[in-house]
Amino acid sequence: MKNSTKKTKPTGKNSSPSRNGAGRRTSVALPQQRTYDIPDYRLEKPSFTVRQTRKGGECCYEVSGDPNAPVPPIRESKYLDKRQCIEIYRWMVLNRKMEQALENLYKQGKVVGGVYFGLGQEACSCASAFALGKDDWLAPMIRNQGSLLVGGFEARDMMMQYMAKADSPTKGRDGTSHFGDISQRNVVSPISMLGDQVPVMAGVALGARLQGRQIAVMTYIGDGGQSTGVTYEGINFAAVQNLGLVLLVESNLWAYSTPSEMQYCVQDLAERAIGYGIPGVIVDGTDACQVYDAAHDAVERAHNGEGPTLIEAKMMRMKGHAIHDAADYVPKPMFEYWRRRDPIARFENYLVNVKKWLTPQDHQGLISEIESYLEKEREFAVNSPMPSPESAEGGVYCDDGCHEIKPKYGIPKARLRKSALQGAKQEKAIHFK
Repeated sequence: MKNSTKKTKPTGKNSSPSRNGAGRRTSVALPQQRTYDIPDYRLEKPSFTVRQTRKGGECCYEVSGDPNAPVPPIRESKYLDKRQCIEIYRWMVLNRKMEQALENLYKQGKVVGGVYFGLGQEACSCASAFALGKDDWLAPMIRNQGSLLVGGFEARDMMMQYMAKADSPTKGRDGTSHFGDISQRNVVSPISMLGDQVPVMAGVALGARLQGRQIAVMTYIGDGGQSTGVTYEGINFAAVQNLGLVLLVESNLWAYSTPSEMQYCVQDLAERAIGYGIPGVIVDGTDACQVYDAAHDAVERAHNGEGPTLIEAKMMRMKGHAIHDAADYVPKPMFEYWRRRDPIARFENYLVNVKKWLTPQDHQGLISEIESYLEKEREFAVNSPMPSPESAEGGVYCDDGCHEIKPKYGIPKARLRKSALQGAKQEKAIHFK
């Protein structure tokens, strides 16, 4: 993102009052301290205002704005070709249909606990993860199941996890999305304490650098979680240490039932990047091409040792906080506005009607192939056994070095220097003998 690092000169536009010798108030120009521009690649900028009101004895929200504004086109990608676009679209459709299957399993009483959906956020999850390289790391949140699919997990893994089956990634010890794979897939498990993944992933990048590798580490945070203290601390640490953190702020308008207008005063969360001295960028989170391009640039910056990037992806969470939340607090016009901006419908139109990279027959074949795959995955997950009661005592404590952590990319440089110093001392001792 070359243009996101553009420095700006002091403008002198800001001023504060002071008194001159005669006691009159004058204005003293203050320098503009902004160190980075905030590029905004959206093709539309919704102007909605949500305000709290009361009807009868109940508190509710009203929205003002133009809910009938035309849907913008998909922005052409600087990097994606035909094959890659179709591949991202396939991940997005698989993400959507897998969550629909999970919803059905929940209604059938087969799911343990709740289910957290990423409906309307598939472009952000899938296109961002698609930009990572084979040595890069990913730390998804509870709604980023598309990222997990792109990262190498199968649909059956998510289904078995939510059903707490014995063959699930956590062997039935967790009923939500708290799982990862640090050995093969470079995926760190989601953390329920929002924001804690940010410093964890900064540490992953630091560990890789100590082993001589510049990698990108990608994680996500919502607009509500972005205000947590640990998020600030993690981003600041990554900025000071110049680590390759790629942070996707999924600005989905609602922190549980609290609208953005009642969470923070800045117009765009990407502006917070200025306070850390790092580049920030705004994209349409329902446009897969915009998300990918911003993520690609951020990953390249990380690989080049240029430090972290904050990407704000603006979109709408099209379901409640979890499956138990009907989201009745969301004004209906807002739902309708964003429903017309469904990321999958927009990308389908782009591929079939605009670029003509998929014929209607090709598209139907792609959908049929995904549905056939998902049916097999669902059957496998449903027929997987529940864990035996006695297995609950396993995996609680680490015995006999079962969790020995070895360097991923090589011996840390600090250890190499220490070993070389010890070798030199031994050689000197032999010489004097």
